[in-house]
Amino acid sequence: MSEQQLPDGEYTLNVVDIGIDTHQEPVAFLREDSHVCSAEGFSANTRIELTAGSHRILATLNIVDRSLLPQGHVGLSKIAMAQLDAEPGEVVTIGHAPVLESLAALRKKIYGGVLSDNELNAIIGDISSHQYRDIEIASFLSVCAGNRLNTAEIVSLTNAMVHSGKRLNWPGHDKVFDKHCIGGVPGYRTTPLVVSIVSAAGHLMPKTSSRAITSPAGTADTMDTLTQVNLHLEEIRQVVNTTGACLVWGGAVNLSPADDLMIRIEHALDIDGEGQLVASVLSKKIAAGSTHVLIDIPVGETVKVRSQAAGRRLAALFVKVGQACGITVRCVLTDGSRPVGHGIGPVEEARDLLAVLQCQPGAPRDLRERSLALAAQLLDFAEGGGLTAAREKAVAILESGDAWQQFQRIIQAQGGLKPLPEAGFQYQQPAGVCGRIAAIDNRRLARLAKLAGAPFSPSAGLRLNVNVGDRVEPDTVLFSLFSETRGEQHYALEYYAGNRDMFRLQAAQEGESP
Repeated sequence: MSEQQLPDGEYTLNVVDIGIDTHQEPVAFLREDSHVCSAEGFSANTRIELTAGSHRILATLNIVDRSLLPQGHVGLSKIAMAQLDAEPGEVVTIGHAPVLESLAALRKKIYGGVLSDNELNAIIGDISSHQYRDIEIASFLSVCAGNRLNTAEIVSLTNAMVHSGKRLNWPGHDKVFDKHCIGGVPGYRTTPLVVSIVSAAGHLMPKTSSRAITSPAGTADTMDTLTQVNLHLEEIRQVVNTTGACLVWGGAVNLSPADDLMIRIEHALDIDGEGQLVASVLSKKIAAGSTHVLIDIPVGETVKVRSQAAGRRLAALFVKVGQACGITVRCVLTDGSRPVGHGIGPVEEARDLLAVLQCQPGAPRDLRERSLALAAQLLDFAEGGGLTAAREKAVAILESGDAWQQFQRIIQAQGGLKPLPEAGFQYQQPAGVCGRIAAIDNRRLARLAKLAGAPFSPSAGLRLNVNVGDRVEPDTVLFSLFSETRGEQHYALEYYAGNRDMFRLQAAQEGESP
């Protein structure tokens, strides 16, 4: 078939599934000798519009050698095929992409302007409908980072992100609880434990979580190793109506879809701007129907929030934006100076939370204590009576086995418990010296786990054998490294060889007891 021009200036071509994964950015491929390119002035990186039946998408154009595509055909990447709902060989029309008016607002922000409600709604609407290229999303995220959004803009951004997707509601419930940790502390997987304790106490807690942005695992990544997390809205409602809680991935149900698209770019850029962070967290909570949200802000030299002053400023911003958006927010500043638990990475963190829920003797005590403290905050949030009584109640629920039984009910309602996968390769790293561990660099430790393959390989990551304050001998194992491939293992160990001071040791004093 040859390329045919329609009266309105569009062209028809046949679809070829090119089989290339371009993440969430639709990409189209045309031959270098395509008549469409020469007639319309299309070149590599041009934005074009494709239509098939009732479906329409914008795509970024790539130009390929004539040998890679038949004449009269257009190649589509996997995401473009899915969004256009096209079949190989189907006829599609191609034309110029419409001008995006919201790009003017983006340029305004780049030059230091303040964005209005309408401008932020336009930007987020175009992002959520896949109108923006990755480079344009990256520009928006970059220009909003570094405290470049004022409070009014953050409120507008939060509301715009909520309005871009679907919303859950829970009739008959005046209080719907949620919690979120800002992150930055490796192994800090408290959410499943807190949800199990609080919902076992009779409080509604429909928890939708994100996948990792800059960490070796997010709650959704860890829960995905244990059960189904990609549930539809009606499935979530059924799970919550049955158990009073859920532990699912928010991205599967189109809650704040613009946020999920931006998270992917944030991951690539390794940025997490303050205003974007607040809007991202609260938009997901509002979309999930939450009315009362606990925000956990770890503070430490090697986490996202470095000082108590910065933590207090962020907490005040969360409370202020939450109030403006109609929800009640409580923030707690916690210790982010050291890793938590033993496992880092989806599977290893799952092992830790199961150990705590089952009250196993070797369960990580720090993960248990932090989870109980956060659960107490939520129980006090819900019932009043003070933190002491709330913590006693949380301890009783955990130690009686009620939290474990509740977790099992949630897992069963979401599709049942999966067996945890085993890593293909394991390596134990000895300390090589004597001393006492004075500090551990959270950021570099997290990077080590990511270089091993986490979170994209669920079984990849680390298992810590030591923590701050522990005495080590030359043959003491600092950590076990897990990876799916030999290459990832070598890559991670090369990084460790150049960053051994991520474990900062003090020389042991003569006569010091272990």
